[in-house]
Amino acid sequence: MTKPIDVTDDNFKEMVLDEKERPVLVEFWASWCGPCKMVAPVIDEIADNYEEKLKVCKLNVDENQETAGKYSVMSIPTMIIFEEGEVKEKIVGYMPKGRLIKKLELEAS
Repeated sequence: MTKPIDVTDDNFKEMVLDEKERPVLVEFWASWCGPCKMVAPVIDEIADNYEEKLKVCKLNVDENQETAGKYSVMSIPTMIIFEEGEVKEKIVGYMPKGRLIKKLELEAS
């Protein structure tokens, strides 16, 4: 099973911004966040099922405040999709799996 990749302030550029082969979904979360716990299994499932189409990462906002601040993450969970280092989409708050997959445009076309 493919798990989301933990990213930090130190490796964010390398793991997210420098990725050119596929879009990157980054979930900004914290261990004390209830909605983050609700969305975690959905993020895990997306990481596993859409590995070919999407790189999935998680960033703990308590431990990586510099990156969270840079992308104006004020509420968590926040999911940001990056394409070739640019922000393509920002999703704030819990979203059910079906809606999130549609929003990420992952369903087969």
